[in-house]
Amino acid sequence: MRRLGAGAVLALVLVGLAGCAQMSPQGCPKAGMRATAELVFGRSSDNPARPSVSEADFTRFLDEEVTPRFPDGLTVIDAQGRWSAPAGAAIHEQSKMVMIVLPGRPDDRSKLDAVREAYKQRYQQQSVMLMTHGDCVSF
Repeated sequence: MRRLGAGAVLALVLVGLAGCAQMSPQGCPKAGMRATAELVFGRSSDNPARPSVSEADFTRFLDEEVTPRFPDGLTVIDAQGRWSAPAGAAIHEQSKMVMIVLPGRPDDRSKLDAVREAYKQRYQQQSVMLMTHGDCVSF
């Protein structure tokens, strides 16, 4: 297989970005633009009594902490997390990604923060990643 030069790679990236620009919010009905959130929960722990968050544990967490705050619905995806520990070691862990189309209420952010804090407390986690963005959403 032939390797691409730096110029060719840059050209491909620019073409890809141009394609994204064509899919701007202009093509989305105003009512379809919504804030969305993605939360990524690591499932391993330094706690020897509970070295990982089981499927049952995570389902219970969703039922008790996430769904009551965001009852309109969410999507859960199995993921594989990779990150560098403070000591420099590469960490690989099973993770869960939860995607939520936010209802657009003033307390959306505080509810997301409460979910993150609850998970960190319950499962002795250092962090829960949160990504928020605007998307064209339709069902």
